[in-house]
Amino acid sequence: MPSLRQTVRRKQFFTYLAQLFFQGVIVLAPIGITVWVIVSLFNWVDNFLPNILNSMFPIRFASVNGQIPKVTGLGFVVVISLVLMVGWLSSLYFLEKLVSVFDKALEKTPGIKIIYSSVKEFLEAFAGSNKKFDKPVLVAIDAEDVFRIGFITQENCEHLGLKDHVTVYVPHSYAISGISFIVPLSKIRKLPKHISAAEAMKYAISGGVTSVEEENDA
Repeated sequence: MPSLRQTVRRKQFFTYLAQLFFQGVIVLAPIGITVWVIVSLFNWVDNFLPNILNSMFPIRFASVNGQIPKVTGLGFVVVISLVLMVGWLSSLYFLEKLVSVFDKALEKTPGIKIIYSSVKEFLEAFAGSNKKFDKPVLVAIDAEDVFRIGFITQENCEHLGLKDHVTVYVPHSYAISGISFIVPLSKIRKLPKHISAAEAMKYAISGGVTSVEEENDA
């Protein structure tokens, strides 16, 4: 029969191993997930070129096994270069007007306009000249003294028949989703000026784990 001291030491040993294991998970998990996302995105983009060539010119460019030979990194470079070139061309006056006409045509096409407008406005909310998530605030929704971090996306809701109201998008923690609330201005409290929109978003998505003060000091 093992003595009481041996039992206690055994429990302490396994507790120590469990602490080491979870500490290793905390270190490796963010690195592993980040590497996995980057590699998966790279491979997904890198397969664009051979897949397109294989569908357009299956005989001319096909190798012995009937597939386009893949050059690692070439598809990624081509896609990035194409996006940069389109961005540069769209900034030219003539092509900017042409893109504007094409844009209006898609926005008026039944069925297509729902998808096109939603994707366009969602991307413009994060980048471009029409950023929406750049006004972080504290918003009281569930109770008077209980606040959530949100972002004002509409400063005027009179078109909805609500005067002195704003639209606030509140992101979910550990998710890419969120909820839009229409609340009176009295429910809104501004964040300190040193807290940027990026820091506020990170704080909200991380469930409050990220410390804004520590990041600001760093």
